[in-house]
Amino acid sequence: MTTKTPPLSETDRPLRADARRNHERILESARVVFAQAGPDAQIDDVARHAGVGVGTVYRHFPTKEALLAELVRQKFRLFADRARDALAKDGEPFALIEGLIRRNAATAASDAGIQYALASAGEQAWTQAQAEQDELLAVTAELIERARRAGTIRPDVEATDIGMLMCGLCSTMGARPDFDWRRHLDLVIDVLRAG
Repeated sequence: MTTKTPPLSETDRPLRADARRNHERILESARVVFAQAGPDAQIDDVARHAGVGVGTVYRHFPTKEALLAELVRQKFRLFADRARDALAKDGEPFALIEGLIRRNAATAASDAGIQYALASAGEQAWTQAQAEQDELLAVTAELIERARRAGTIRPDVEATDIGMLMCGLCSTMGARPDFDWRRHLDLVIDVLRAG
């Protein structure tokens, strides 16, 4: 009796070069379209901006939430890589955390599409990005523990606090011209610091 290997799902298969290019073009276009239109952005708008058919977008991302989830996943992976880099460095532990937060905030400030994704992604998008979020939280927790042992971070700070503060910070970026996210960031960092 022969057993059949189950077919690979779309996400398990390695993408061909042209499909990979389309995938990246769709994600880049989604950042632009979400930045411009916010919740009114539609898959058709993303397809038009990317210069691909709407069917191509749906083949890669069956829903708008799936597209948002991928944007969130990408940023979590980037932020986790940066956190691992910070963990590998020598230096005062709180200064490493502060540098990481400032660098991630600057990245979010330069990408209005990501601001929208992080501030507006629904429950489904967050669930789809859970593995990447867990990885980011785990590495952040190691950085916090190092700063806690050095006595330079408030003893009650948890990794999830950093995530909540970053989401709050993203929601102030571009919200109103009189909102200064850099001042908000300075206040966030002061709140985290021990003593």
